[in-house]
Amino acid sequence: MLVWMAAVQLAVPLGLDAHVPAPTINPVRRELALLGKRLFFDRGLSRNGTVSCATCHDPKYAFTDRVPRAIGIDKRQGARRTPSILNRAWGRSFFWDGRTATLEEQVLLPIGNPDEMDTTPAEAVARVRASGDYPGLTVQDMAYALATYVRTILAGDSPYDRYVRGDRSALDEVQLAGLRLFRGKAGCGVCHVGANLTDERFHNTGAGNGQDPGRWSVTRREEDRGAFKTPTLRQAALRPPYMHDGSLATIEDVIEHYDKGGSPGTANLDPDIQPLRLTKEEKQSLAAFLRALSGVVKDGME
Repeated sequence: MLVWMAAVQLAVPLGLDAHVPAPTINPVRRELALLGKRLFFDRGLSRNGTVSCATCHDPKYAFTDRVPRAIGIDKRQGARRTPSILNRAWGRSFFWDGRTATLEEQVLLPIGNPDEMDTTPAEAVARVRASGDYPGLTVQDMAYALATYVRTILAGDSPYDRYVRGDRSALDEVQLAGLRLFRGKAGCGVCHVGANLTDERFHNTGAGNGQDPGRWSVTRREEDRGAFKTPTLRQAALRPPYMHDGSLATIEDVIEHYDKGGSPGTANLDPDIQPLRLTKEEKQSLAAFLRALSGVVKDGME
């Protein structure tokens, strides 16, 4: 096992809480974050050396991949859209269905998933150690390093954040109209709340074909069938397509989906999903505001 130095405080973009949470067993340490970044981009973690974490979580696309469903080893297609990992330091559970409670757990599961990296954490560590680049690395080191790096991936300092801070020129009139809709008639702010614009809860919004059980696969509670975690809206304009299955191609498609009250006949639809009856101009304003949620992304102790 490797030995690490003292914890550090991250520089946090405008709009986020000043303190980045981390477990006491794995505080944010610079050397660990930098190691995690190297591992994040290392294809050697996968069985045949073709897939890294960054294959699906590409920084160019706000740490997603712009395909409807994730594509892993040997071009195997996953069941769901690659979720964003922006600001996951504040996450209370992970994956679309919330199956893990910590990032330290989460980062190891894609390594063992046959549709993603198709190996085991122990085999992945042995493989990258054999390259000579990671002497002394253990599975725990890898988990802690990857989790630490993900905690440093922070998105903020958007026009919206600058407006909230007091810069009244940061949003134009169309975007301001969209903000009022977001908080009011459109109801977006019911679930997309707080600094990270997510309630970290699970909802059935009527997206997709209804075949994916979602949160039910974890809890086995019928009220969770078809429910998925509310994603952050930060950098939303940079990471289409949308929803857990990538079934909506554009922000405008998402607005249309909610405007009609989700998909007709959806079982277990969240009661907050109701037709909105937005005008054409209101839809345009809402889309303009959602695009104003894109700002600065920092990662790896920048």
